[in-house]
Amino acid sequence: MNKPLRRVAIFCGLLVLALLVRVNWVQFVDGDQLKNDPNNRRVAIARYSIPRGNIIVDGKAVTGSATTDSGDFKYKRTYKNGTMWAPVTGFASQAFDANQLEKLNDGILTGTDDRLFFSRTVDMFTGTKQKGGNVVTTLNAKAQKAAFKGLGGNKGAVAAINPETGAILALASTPSYDPSSFAGMSDKDAEAYNALQKKNNPDDPMLNRALRQTYPPGSTFKVVTAAAALENGLYTDVDAKTESPLPWTLPDTRGFQLQNEGNIPCENASLREALRWSCNTVFGKISADLGNKKMKAEAEKFGFNDPKIDTPVRASSSIYPKDNRPQNAMAGIGQASNRATPLQMAMVASAVANNGKLMKPYMVEQLVAPNLNVVQQHTPQEMSRPLSPENAQKVQSIMETVVEKGTGTNAQIPDVTVGGKTGTAQHGENNKDNPYAWFISYAKTDKGSPVAVAVVIEGSDTLRDDIAGGRLAAPIAKDVMAAVLESGK
Repeated sequence: MNKPLRRVAIFCGLLVLALLVRVNWVQFVDGDQLKNDPNNRRVAIARYSIPRGNIIVDGKAVTGSATTDSGDFKYKRTYKNGTMWAPVTGFASQAFDANQLEKLNDGILTGTDDRLFFSRTVDMFTGTKQKGGNVVTTLNAKAQKAAFKGLGGNKGAVAAINPETGAILALASTPSYDPSSFAGMSDKDAEAYNALQKKNNPDDPMLNRALRQTYPPGSTFKVVTAAAALENGLYTDVDAKTESPLPWTLPDTRGFQLQNEGNIPCENASLREALRWSCNTVFGKISADLGNKKMKAEAEKFGFNDPKIDTPVRASSSIYPKDNRPQNAMAGIGQASNRATPLQMAMVASAVANNGKLMKPYMVEQLVAPNLNVVQQHTPQEMSRPLSPENAQKVQSIMETVVEKGTGTNAQIPDVTVGGKTGTAQHGENNKDNPYAWFISYAKTDKGSPVAVAVVIEGSDTLRDDIAGGRLAAPIAKDVMAAVLESGK
């Protein structure tokens, strides 16, 4: 071969080699990036070319699939009672992607997850059409219905947990939305989606208030403050008098006196009586006596300041602040910069009910392949120990007094032991807006404590003087707990 031909051959060989390197680079290095590129329409076409797997509650699907004539997409997502289940499922839309369980478990639901490789291989040889797997939740349908119905037209949220396992039993948020209304690609779907955006709807119906909204927890946080007092040895007997003068002046202030709600017996009140009557002076002073460092440490044992509470949907972080002395005293009664999600306050009640052991909250029990083989099974996990068993039982005792003859009597369930705490958190500059109504509770039978609940009502048409956690939120918590007890789940 003469020299010019040899050079051409070498050059062509290098081009072929470069092409092979590039092809393999695209295939194995850039493959995942290209596959997940939002501009890669083939991925979307493949996703909606088969019926999507379902999200399961109590053995029944709360989702479905329907054929559509929206261009290249064959199927679109449908929802059964979508407004009730939206805070759990999230949405899956041909035009607007997906979120929450729909997004996090997309691979299982579309049948593309690597863990379904064997199932897909068998289907290929048997000629079975590909289909998605299922997501089996921990949710209790009766409890969810009770929560959603109880909230009604109010703006608010409910979170219910099984204290013994951490399984989420109810997760309601209102106002809500129907994910079916924008599951397709039409102009009507786009209009429905845009109408739900916060800029177009100040009620923000797509906000998951149970997981993603934080509120001042108000007097429900006094349960944490009582736990801190016991755990740090400030008080050991819940029926002994505390050193709580009336009036009590916030530390480092020019005579600012912390007020109680009405003429209630708070002077030197025991922890039991202070929680029963919700004495700001007693718990504000406890927080001040313990100091910010100890209060913050106890709150963090309950889950505050943890940025990674995944259910698997990530919850917003609840905050117990690093504050000065007067602000720390206010944070000890659930005000100032103290912020909590409804899930977080359900976790507080849950840890108390479970004798001081806090289990990690979760709402997916199993991931199941199309052939019904279990791909992933959740194992309950301990998260922390905010209280010793002895101190947890003391807090249980005083929470049960609140429901028996205190501010939480509306949560009583015949022949069931219920512990709870009301809260009415200040809202707006100088407390000018209607306050938030809170209630946290647990139900206990001779078989254990199967449910802990947190309810918050963010806005209501009720007159300001009538707003209180015991009046508005406690009946909702009662119905949710009763639903769980009735179902035996």
